[in-house]
Amino acid sequence: MQNSLTLSKYVKQRNGVPLGAKRSMRNMLYRSFGARSFAQFWRHWNPIWSYYLSRNVMRPLNAFLPTSLSVLITFLISGALHDLAVSVVKWKAIVFFTPWFGIMGTIVIAFSALGISYDKFRWIIRATFNFLTILCSLGIAYLVESMYFL
Repeated sequence: MQNSLTLSKYVKQRNGVPLGAKRSMRNMLYRSFGARSFAQFWRHWNPIWSYYLSRNVMRPLNAFLPTSLSVLITFLISGALHDLAVSVVKWKAIVFFTPWFGIMGTIVIAFSALGISYDKFRWIIRATFNFLTILCSLGIAYLVESMYFL
């Protein structure tokens, strides 16, 4: 991401419509679930959050760490911020999103390293695969949670 890329330009680039546009949510869902890879899914998912994570976490880390490690740490920080938000709302410590997002970050790294792409498939197949990948990572996170927090 270039320094001159504003939030508005970033969102338009990711969603194809301006920030706050009527079809913004629809475009985000369509583009993310229909993405040709799991890494591409995250390029379209929640572009406002992605903009700030990219600018304030990923890019600074990438200046001195390998990209794969920067990706994993960015996912972990995103998960920790989700945990913090839920903890504040529930007024008790929650540690669920950090491991779950770490699992998804690991999947992004592994799929990218293995060159796993499904761009030759129709949108519905790509959407199903992306959805199932998220669902499987969620299942693994619940399994990990049940093993450590009995």
